[in-house]
Amino acid sequence: MRILLARHGETSWNVDGRHQGQGFDIPLSAVGQAQALALGKRIQNVPLVRSVASPLLRARGTAELALGDRADMLKLEPAFMEIAHGEWEGRLASEIQDQYPELQRAWREAPHTVTLPGGESLQGVLDRAWPAFCAACAGLGPEDTLLIVTHDGVNRVLLCRILGLPLSRVWAFRQAPTCLNLLEGNTPEQLVVVRVNDASHIASLFGEVVHRKL
Repeated sequence: MRILLARHGETSWNVDGRHQGQGFDIPLSAVGQAQALALGKRIQNVPLVRSVASPLLRARGTAELALGDRADMLKLEPAFMEIAHGEWEGRLASEIQDQYPELQRAWREAPHTVTLPGGESLQGVLDRAWPAFCAACAGLGPEDTLLIVTHDGVNRVLLCRILGLPLSRVWAFRQAPTCLNLLEGNTPEQLVVVRVNDASHIASLFGEVVHRKL
């Protein structure tokens, strides 16, 4: 089976550098919509048998635009929602730095030790997202392809699980807006990571597609 694990497109809060999480359902910006359409063009000739997305507008909208006339196959999975940022949601990084300097430092340097105030931990996200990921993969044949559209934090914990990396290494790779991660294997436990953070549909080889906040 092949899994295309994608991140959602840009929102205005990504540009501002605000923590989004779950509490504010922010839609795609015009740029994000264009990115989703570019993703759709990239995968338009890929024969998909299934697609699953987070129900949050930025992920669902990305999936719908990318799927185009195949959008009727899309299923929504709440377990794929972004990590809950709790008291950080809607706030700028500078505001978090002022109010939670030590916790913000730990979030960047030892993220596996942090439970966001009023929110979740990375382990908590993995505990809900991995079973949903396995369920989405269930019954796929060797040549079947599944598209999953989620969020930065969700993609990161899933990729750490597949790569055998501890969650302390969750910042060891990037997840650009509408990037594709290609996974192949016979079962979720046997997946091989073929591509990570492939955003060639919206950036040149050495171009930087910045993501600001989870």
